[in-house]
Amino acid sequence: MTDCIFCKIAEGTIPADKVYEDDLVVAFRDLNPKAPVHVLVIPRKHIATLNDLTEEDHAVLARLQWVATRVAQQEGIAEDGYRTVMNCNADGGQSVYHIHLHVLGGRQMEWPPG
Repeated sequence: MTDCIFCKIAEGTIPADKVYEDDLVVAFRDLNPKAPVHVLVIPRKHIATLNDLTEEDHAVLARLQWVATRVAQQEGIAEDGYRTVMNCNADGGQSVYHIHLHVLGGRQMEWPPG
């Protein structure tokens, strides 16, 4: 997708403060953090929403979560705790239509979240 900001970050055509990348995913710091640690983990493949996932995408979803745990360890929040969140569509809070997993930590998380 040529107009997707996350696709451009994954391609490297838009700079981002990347903390991890491999052949399936890229993780980078959120520009508008909601916690002391706020990292987004995105697939390199463009998938607009969770509703657009196919059976073939299960490896990508597993990789997003696995990378989130690595990021939490790397950022020093794994031991105290952290939150992972995926939003779907407007009412779910999704603002960029390329699936992404938020990794939030470094402070006590509130409940309910929204």
